Amino acid sequence: MPFREINSKMVEATVVPGQRMFSQRGAMLAYRGDVTFTPNIAGGQGGLASMIGRRVAGEATPLMTVEGNGTVMFGHGGHHIQVIALTGDTLYVEADRLLAFDGTLEQGTMFMGSQGGVMGMVRGQVTGQGLFTTTLKGHGSVAVMAHGGVIELPIAPGRPVHVDPQAYVAHHGDVRNKLSTALGWRDMVGRGSGEAFQLELSGSGAVYVQASEEKL
Repeated sequence: MPFREINSKMVEATVVPGQRMFSQRGAMLAYRGDVTFTPNIAGGQGGLASMIGRRVAGEATPLMTVEGNGTVMFGHGGHHIQVIALTGDTLYVEADRLLAFDGTLEQGTMFMGSQGGVMGMVRGQVTGQGLFTTTLKGHGSVAVMAHGGVIELPIAPGRPVHVDPQAYVAHHGDVRNKLSTALGWRDMVGRGSGEAFQLELSGSGAVYVQASEEKL
């Protein structure tokens, strides 16, 4: 279910019978046709276990199930929106950044400490995000929110990308992340927490970076 970008802060999705999608509650701006919106309590495609996992992880952002026949326009808080197409890989993104996504995608959570050990856990503290992050896997589209627009940076073997942790939005592919220190780096080229940390992403995939260090 591809999204059509209306402008940098609004997207439109086509809803067809027999298919469903999920959106953050309060994200619907307008719709045409016979479309229903119901609170989602089953954890989406991941089922009850996925829902429980997200609640334990603090990743439980209220969702709505969207079904019917028509078109729906989404936006939230005036945030910029980036549409990401998945072709069988996994997207790692904070739950509160999810605007809307295909119901065919499998939802889950991942403990960030499992990527980068202790430094992965430190990343959660530095960024102000939880130690867990939401995962979406499969074939479909995801609309995520960010401050000030988003750029996609490719990650290739032997060519890691270093990101200010406050500017990190999401990543996908076969990617590992770790938090590293760089004395004086924050003072020279970054702002935000005041700590000299870089988020290093290596492997094969892409990372999405926002043009701001503000949280949603």
